[in-house]
Amino acid sequence: MPKSKVRKKTDYTINPASRTPVKVKAGPSPVWYVTIMLGFMLAGLVWLLVYYLANDKISWMADLGAWNFLIGFGLMVVGLIMTMRWR
Repeated sequence: MPKSKVRKKTDYTINPASRTPVKVKAGPSPVWYVTIMLGFMLAGLVWLLVYYLANDKISWMADLGAWNFLIGFGLMVVGLIMTMRWR
């Protein structure tokens, strides 16, 4: 029976010179960004607290009904989404 040829293994390592470095803009977030982020979260919390405590005393808020939950949680979610870009 004939012997099969032995193949040489090729080196599959990546040449480090072929990789191009990417500069990433890293640095702390500005103070105004953090202030707005926390402001959105606190505004949502205050909206829900006012809705629960003074719903019957504020007529336009009572007219909104369940939309108050969407407004309050929506403000908080915007603040939480902003935390993803916070450094």
